[in-house]
Amino acid sequence: MIGATIAAEPFTRMPERFYANGRTSTWVDANKPGASVPSFLEGPSFDREGNLWLADIPWGRIFSISADGEWSLRAEYDGWPNGLKIHRDGSIWIADHKCGILRLDPSTGVISEVFGSARSEGFKGCNDLFFAADGTLFFTDQGQTGLHDPTGRVFRAPAGTQRLEKLLTNGPSPNGLVTGRGDAVLFVAMTRAAEVWRVPLFPEGPSKVGLFARLPAGTSGPDGMALDEAGNLYVCHASRGRVFVYGPHGDDLFSIDCSHIGRTVTNLAFAAGDMRTVYVTVSDAGVVARATVPHPGRTMFSHLGQ
Repeated sequence: MIGATIAAEPFTRMPERFYANGRTSTWVDANKPGASVPSFLEGPSFDREGNLWLADIPWGRIFSISADGEWSLRAEYDGWPNGLKIHRDGSIWIADHKCGILRLDPSTGVISEVFGSARSEGFKGCNDLFFAADGTLFFTDQGQTGLHDPTGRVFRAPAGTQRLEKLLTNGPSPNGLVTGRGDAVLFVAMTRAAEVWRVPLFPEGPSKVGLFARLPAGTSGPDGMALDEAGNLYVCHASRGRVFVYGPHGDDLFSIDCSHIGRTVTNLAFAAGDMRTVYVTVSDAGVVARATVPHPGRTMFSHLGQ
């Protein structure tokens, strides 16, 4: 499979009835100036019933998509939801650029705050989140950081606590993140540096943080990530129209090509079942694409029993 390419296929496109045409958004003004953005999809995550949940950043919306491709608007609020993961209690956790870390009750649509600040210090703009097997929460605080301002942060919150620990404070646009097998390391996509950092984890904090992979540069860079059972890392690229896949030692293995659908590949999730189908948000096209890959995805915290 080295150097091979797997072509993704469209699974579903956002129905036109949900297009946010004619509306204004300060998120669009700051991040897509002058563009028409009827939607910007992010944060795909499957619940136990097989529904795919995802966020629409500029318009503060959370959707679910059934197995047969039927879209449902589950929440709409004054925020910019970016990352999304499903807790093992069934609640939907959101990394919101405007509001911090939020929790959505899927049965009622009610949204509540989990972390709105860190010791009264406001976030720069939360981007993505991930749960380790023991329930530890990791999330990135990206804001508008980049090579000009490498001050993006990564936080850790032990399960069942309100204790926030800063793991990194020098990230050039920290974005997607996922732990490695055994949860001993954390991989963090640094979008504006076109890199993935490897962060060894210890109770007192990280040590010997290093470069795991360097991606092709472009108008954007690495975004959402996921891991498979073989320890391979899947990295979405938000301007190259691809998901790049790296082996446990950083070897280039293969890529998933979505460029015939769109260029802005933002995030991905393995479907339940055999876990070998990857669903990818192609945000500039308003499409969720899918592809079959050689290894099943790693069973996530959200799929474990309570």
